[in-house]
Amino acid sequence: MPKSTILEIPLEEQAQMLAALRRARYGDLLALHILLLCAAGRTPTAIADVLFCSRSSVYRAVRAYRAGTLGLEPDDDGRLRLPIRTTGLAPTLRRSLVALLKAPPRTYGWCRTRWSCATLALTLPTKRGLTVSAETMRRWVHEVGWVWKRAKLVAKDDDPQRVDRLARIRYIFEHLKWGEALVFADELDIHLLPKVGCAWMPKGSQVEVMTPGQNQKSYLAGALDPTTGTLLHCLGARKTNALFRDLLGRLEASYPAERYTRLYVVVDNYKIHKANAVEDWLAAHPRVTLLWLPTYCPRANPIERAFGDVHDCCTRNHQRQPRPDLVADVEDHLHLNGPWKYKLSDLYDEPAVTTAVEKIAAEERAKVAA
Repeated sequence: MPKSTILEIPLEEQAQMLAALRRARYGDLLALHILLLCAAGRTPTAIADVLFCSRSSVYRAVRAYRAGTLGLEPDDDGRLRLPIRTTGLAPTLRRSLVALLKAPPRTYGWCRTRWSCATLALTLPTKRGLTVSAETMRRWVHEVGWVWKRAKLVAKDDDPQRVDRLARIRYIFEHLKWGEALVFADELDIHLLPKVGCAWMPKGSQVEVMTPGQNQKSYLAGALDPTTGTLLHCLGARKTNALFRDLLGRLEASYPAERYTRLYVVVDNYKIHKANAVEDWLAAHPRVTLLWLPTYCPRANPIERAFGDVHDCCTRNHQRQPRPDLVADVEDHLHLNGPWKYKLSDLYDEPAVTTAVEKIAAEERAKVAA
């Protein structure tokens, strides 16, 4: 027989046990434990430690007992009867909590941009007349299907030519003839200062990513052929129209005139793509035609997904200090991990875009018939 009852239980298993315990003793059973320990002279801190609850739960149970609102009533035989409660949220409470989560905290007088469990717990009494702890609120928030995660930045997609531009790109892509090709182009900033992201690390610790002191940048211009998954690129010290012209030259060499009579390059509305030097280059190379994406619509460019993979595999939390080593990692990734066969975004399949594509097709058929 072991002389000690101390157990070495993994932290994950302890968390599961604690969650099961809180579900099983929901409400009155926990209150009874608290009241009996208070009657035995235990302090709120000691009670919270031994019952694995918060001090606010202790104070709340005592207040409810003194106010007579705990719902503890004797039955016909004089024995204490507990009100029936379940761990599931009532439909009305669920709807109230979801509505509270969807509203900004400033609506309820908080000088905050995000809800915390503590502010939710403090706001719920004014909305529903219920008093709960922050930990109970945390469990309720998970129960209604909400999680704590990072938000994402999105641009205002309101280009008046949005539908026409998407339709033109989709029509050309779906009707490419022999000797024609279409690629999506864009530029990528490669910063020596690491992009910080999530990673596995021991609980209670946080991995440190060293900053370079003075940030250094390199720039990559790339072009993705969605048909073959080929991604061509070139590097530059500055993001100027010269870098874009270098990419166009690389494309012209990779799609020779003997095989390709037309090359469509889809780009965004960044100023380097509209520079006078670029227009002069296009005039001297009539095989190449630029197609414009809608403004502030990066989702319409599939090369953005390839660049996202670059950040995930090379630049996020990286430990490279010499900039050439980081750039070499990016180039190795592009060379080794292709092809990059990304489908076009579902933006191109929206009903309005489909209608515009059908209109373009009808106009083209009318031209041929004439």
